Amino acid sequence: MERIKQAIEKVKKQGASEQGSTKKAGNMLLHGGDSGLGEFSYVNTRTVELDGKLLEKNRIIVYNQQDVKSTIFDILRTKIISKMQQNGWKTIAVTSPTQGCGKTVISVNLAMSMARYTDFSVMLADFDLKKPEVAKNLGLDVKHSIMDYFNDKVKLEDMLVNPGMPRLVILPNNKAYKDSSALMSSKKMKSFVEDVKDRYASRIIIFDLPPLLATDDALAFLPNVDCVLMVVGNGMCSKSEIEESMRVMSSHNFLGTVLNKSDDEWRGYV
Repeated sequence: MERIKQAIEKVKKQGASEQGSTKKAGNMLLHGGDSGLGEFSYVNTRTVELDGKLLEKNRIIVYNQQDVKSTIFDILRTKIISKMQQNGWKTIAVTSPTQGCGKTVISVNLAMSMARYTDFSVMLADFDLKKPEVAKNLGLDVKHSIMDYFNDKVKLEDMLVNPGMPRLVILPNNKAYKDSSALMSSKKMKSFVEDVKDRYASRIIIFDLPPLLATDDALAFLPNVDCVLMVVGNGMCSKSEIEESMRVMSSHNFLGTVLNKSDDEWRGYV
């Protein structure tokens, strides 16, 4: 874990002298109720009931409001929303240097935390077109792929799923797509992001992207979003991989780094 911290600190020092006029947030390191906002219902969106035991197995802990460890995602959520509101941002990408870091688990838990405890409605979009796993983590039965929508075979509202939580919709995907980088950098993709971003004034959209160094999909897509969060799995990335990933993201609005799979013991506040 020490090498991860050293890599982050090294690139932070380099970025401080190179950032110019680009706005950046400080790094966030993560080891490891009903808000009374009124009724929120879905008329045209399919609603499903999630399996709590499956979610627990897949480390989706925010769904269970009794799990005190969900506090770590509430802290992360508050930091992210604060920075996004300061800048008027509505879209955020979640990625990682390499596979196996747990970026999808972080994306799902973060989306649930945002939807449960804020004024925002939240859309979580599975845009890891090489290895889509959002539906798998949630246990969703998905009939259509993202490409079905972009090929005009299905309407967007027919793909969205509400996982039984107010203010949260999931845009899942059920099929990997080999030539995905062309779509990620296309005008059609740019128009899609702008459209879903502007549909609702108080919506935050989280895009779960592929790892930065495994494919060029994330690089092609990042210009479409307002900011980016990187997930680093403890022991899953080398120092050079972390440094390279942070250099790549230095030209974007980089929110910070989440350290996942930490060996540190979680200490709650009760």
